[in-house]
Amino acid sequence: MNYLKKIGFSTLALLFLISPGFSFAAGNYHLLKKIALGGADKWDYLSFDPINQRLYVSHSTEVDVLSPSGKVLGTIPDTPGVHGVIAVTDAGIGFTSNGTANNVTMFELKSLKALAQVPTGNKPDAIGYDPATGCVYVCNGESENATVIEAASGGVVTTIPLGGSPEYLTVDGKGNLYINLEKKDAVVAINTRSRKIVSTWTLPAGSNPSSMAIDKANGKLFIGCRNKTMVVLDTRSGQVVQSLPIGDHVDATVFDVTTSSIFNSCGDGTITVIHQDAPSTYSVSDTIKTLPGAKTMTLDPETHNLYLPAMDGTTFSLLIFGQ
Repeated sequence: MNYLKKIGFSTLALLFLISPGFSFAAGNYHLLKKIALGGADKWDYLSFDPINQRLYVSHSTEVDVLSPSGKVLGTIPDTPGVHGVIAVTDAGIGFTSNGTANNVTMFELKSLKALAQVPTGNKPDAIGYDPATGCVYVCNGESENATVIEAASGGVVTTIPLGGSPEYLTVDGKGNLYINLEKKDAVVAINTRSRKIVSTWTLPAGSNPSSMAIDKANGKLFIGCRNKTMVVLDTRSGQVVQSLPIGDHVDATVFDVTTSSIFNSCGDGTITVIHQDAPSTYSVSDTIKTLPGAKTMTLDPETHNLYLPAMDGTTFSLLIFGQ
């Protein structure tokens, strides 16, 4: 049994606090398990709910719901062209963005039963929840706007024009929302209380920002770009802090705050791992081999395991990487 798993998470957390010489070794990451899910070979985002210990995997016209170990717990059907899935745990409700139906499925977390279909703009894609206002934000790629939905009721609050096609989003939990505009090489910052764009930050030409994660404590965005770089952007100044090389066709970036590691999953079959050496200093620490096409990813913040969907030959599978 792996040593980190044997001692348990609570002991590991204590080691971080009392052992200044302890450091996270990203090089220890390897494939722990491969789970065949079957079905259609189209997928997009997946998300992990640490409160209810559930993994949501978008899967063409449905969402597979699994345990952290990969056991199938159920399915959310009738989600045509599903892209993103989020769990709003304080409301006991989840949402899926259905790209070909131009709507969002609102479902009960406990039973997975569909509660409502909420209309959005054209081609809803990335989806996120803002705890500061209790609203869900849906990025509509073709209509270049964001639909704002009250999580508790499922009612549409408003639609925000973005001035470009949105690709991914994240929030800081304090009333600020950040959205990539891929074709504009830009990031917009939105005040979620006024629901207005307050800043537009330009990235280097040709960046094509795709994925995004956030370091809330230090006000840094980690933006995976299709020009094979990850850009670190300061949310206070809007300035690029650093650019680092990553793999090709990135589509997901996650930040493990406990280990100060940023993981970028890329369609070329790699995960580029970047370490946060200091709040404004970063370095590439490892490259993890996955499978071609394994470009989306999520993280279990407790075990630090990474989950990626991919085609393994002709079989749609879930890959679990850990130490």
